[in-house]
Amino acid sequence: MDTILKFFPAFSWNVLIKTGLRVTLVLIFAWIAVKLVNRFLEHLKKGLIKKSELEGEPPSESQKRVETLIRLLKQGALLALWLTAGLVILKELGIEIGPVLASAGILGLAIGFGAQNLVRDIISGFFLILENQIRVGDVAIINGTGGLVDKINFRTTVLRDLSGVVHVFPNGTINTLSNMTNEWSAYVFDLGVAYKENTDRVVEVIREVGRQMREDEKYGEKLLEDVEIFGVDKFGDSAVVIKGRLKTKPIRQWEVGREFLRRIKLAFDEHNIEIPFPHRSIYFGEASKPFSMEMLTKQAAGEESSEET
Repeated sequence: MDTILKFFPAFSWNVLIKTGLRVTLVLIFAWIAVKLVNRFLEHLKKGLIKKSELEGEPPSESQKRVETLIRLLKQGALLALWLTAGLVILKELGIEIGPVLASAGILGLAIGFGAQNLVRDIISGFFLILENQIRVGDVAIINGTGGLVDKINFRTTVLRDLSGVVHVFPNGTINTLSNMTNEWSAYVFDLGVAYKENTDRVVEVIREVGRQMREDEKYGEKLLEDVEIFGVDKFGDSAVVIKGRLKTKPIRQWEVGREFLRRIKLAFDEHNIEIPFPHRSIYFGEASKPFSMEMLTKQAAGEESSEET
């Protein structure tokens, strides 16, 4: 107890209280600044969304782009704010921040040589957002891997594929990027019909299915245009292939495409349009002559009738 009592008089309680008050004020000002930054960014978000809508950008697209930008701006602003507050608190505690900053500069230079990939990732991420290449909520293919854009950070981009697997890509390593849901999407279809079918009649049936979907209450709002028929695309092994496209709102192409194919199957059945399947001819070589399946069928039928008698 005596040791503790001897230790306390070494403190200047007046200085300690003043320092505590100043540190508290710094933290209060930092908290107020955080609130102001959040409010400013919220107003900025609403303004950017409204501006994008006035320029004709779809609401879903503008929402994704603006939210991504605001989130990154918020991360940068809060990092700078709390870093500044931390340095001020260190100064109030009597720690000289000059040597700290100098040491941090030298350490940063040393780390910079070994962290070139980190700097590259951050710069690439900045231009990724600035050029509006992808947004959170888009479906993209990055370096051959496809999925939903889950997060976009300064250093990494995160995809989640259809199986729920999360793929993380450092922004500096993104060599190829394909955005499948930028402004609008498309479902490209290849419909094969038998060679005996009249392709003009088939095209008319396809157009009719497209018109019915445009008039449908559920799917009509997701389609941006009437179905596009490009025409006969190729002659396959057992089918004539007709190619076309459905232009939809972003990320709606698969939902609309599946319903379109379902209705095509029903329409083809209704109009007796044959959807062929692959045919194979069996050949045993020159030593074996071709045989007639019809003759084999008749022979089998004859043997069955003789057994019954």
